[in-house]
Amino acid sequence: MSEEKAILEHLERLAAALDRLAPPPPAEADFAAAEAFVWQASPEAFLAVAHVNRQPLGLLKGIDRVAEELLDNTRRFARGLPANNALLWGARGMGKSSLVKAAHAEVRQELGLGGKGKPDLKLVEIHREDIASLPACLAHLRAADSRFIVFCDDLSFDKDDTSYKSLKAVLEGGIEGRPENVLFYATSNRRHLMPREMMENERSTAINPSEAVEEKVSLSDRFGLWLGFHNATQDQYLDMVRGYARHHKLGIKDGELVRGALEWSMTRGARSGRVAWQFIQDLAGRLGQRL
Repeated sequence: MSEEKAILEHLERLAAALDRLAPPPPAEADFAAAEAFVWQASPEAFLAVAHVNRQPLGLLKGIDRVAEELLDNTRRFARGLPANNALLWGARGMGKSSLVKAAHAEVRQELGLGGKGKPDLKLVEIHREDIASLPACLAHLRAADSRFIVFCDDLSFDKDDTSYKSLKAVLEGGIEGRPENVLFYATSNRRHLMPREMMENERSTAINPSEAVEEKVSLSDRFGLWLGFHNATQDQYLDMVRGYARHHKLGIKDGELVRGALEWSMTRGARSGRVAWQFIQDLAGRLGQRL
């Protein structure tokens, strides 16, 4: 009997050790906790964002056409109508990620979403390095009642990176496909999501160059909506600066504001929404005003 008892004790200790080694089951996501979340791949979780870092849509200047296209697409999706995955590509600092966040807020407010007992439109950010876990993320979202925009900022792929294949299958072409209540928005500086030298290297080394390039370029074809962003003109840049200055009630004359903004852009070697906002932050600090 004592031998059996010893065996049972050993088995109990072994079972306890295995329990400690096994990962805990993922906590059930509470999508009512916030309007935006960040997907965490390991352990799987949706981290609520208490305050989304974004600018009002009216402050995003020089991108009116693409803004209206993204708004229309987002409105249709929020209403349960067909809509396309969107790729926002082009010049750095011209408001690609800002537009995604602003469009989400604008549509929620416009359609009165998120009230008690009403359907809602949530924003879920997935980091570039977690793209391989996108199928697991969508499995959670598929079972939820809300509608979701899954957003990946600065999406791109380098040589030997094969995670783009799982993204292709999720967006279009997989057996399950994209859940009906999920839309995928991505921003990138590259139209085809990969550097030109990578594409040229595929052409030079592959047995069938066109097929090798086609496989990688076909990822961007999974996005039904392509929205291009271009460098700002000087007038557009100054409109951005003036818009920020008015919105934040900065006490400065227009001539002085314009002079400072142009000098700032010359030191940065660029004119964009990001440069305009960085100038406004510097100006507000010098004026002793809070934003």
